Amino acid sequence: MGARRGRPAVRVVLDGEERETLERWARRPKSSQALAMRCRVVLGAAEGRSNKEIAAQVGCHPATVSKWRKRFAERRLDGLADDPRPGQPRKITDAVIEDVLVRTLETLPADATHWSTRSMAKAAGVSQTAVSQIWRAFGLKPHLIEEYKVSPDPQFVDKVRDVAGLYLNPPEAAVVLCVDDKTAIQALDRTAPVLPLMPGAAQRRSHDYRRHGTTDLFAALDAASGKAVTAARSSPSS
Repeated sequence: MGARRGRPAVRVVLDGEERETLERWARRPKSSQALAMRCRVVLGAAEGRSNKEIAAQVGCHPATVSKWRKRFAERRLDGLADDPRPGQPRKITDAVIEDVLVRTLETLPADATHWSTRSMAKAAGVSQTAVSQIWRAFGLKPHLIEEYKVSPDPQFVDKVRDVAGLYLNPPEAAVVLCVDDKTAIQALDRTAPVLPLMPGAAQRRSHDYRRHGTTDLFAALDAASGKAVTAARSSPSS
């Protein structure tokens, strides 16, 4: 007996407008990844590839490929959206969700460093509650910025321990003082690229920044006289 064969894959033929839309959705670098995967499945099917070939390319099960190529053949672009769940119909449409996600991940407001629920609601034409729900569902926190420290100094760990130990266990009858940059001095150029906001991850930036010739002010306290001894010098470029 010959080898058993499964059902033939559903044939997919695209017109120019459908192909353009699918390619645009599939190129989304930050948002709507589930939709982007489905678009790549359909584009692969239109090229005549088998379900196994497409599954290996996009990283999913062949049954998933079969599902979405069949859905597209039956309902075209509308078939790539998730099926509605039972219960009260959603008031926030997929188009609104996509618009808020794209704005949040790929744009910045003109008059602020990050989006707030109020500014996003005004820009997207929805309520603040809707913006909050979308951000919460996708784990987006535009207001949150995390900093990290990467040092090429081979003695960095030892130095951190020395400084931390000075605060935790200072010498007897000693006063430990710490002076940081003035708040008016802004970090205009970080030493490493800023890692963008992603679903489930806050924007991340390096702790260090390039000072571009700004001046450092050093001060020491003369314990005998109670006067501060100061000196100023220009900082290196980094």
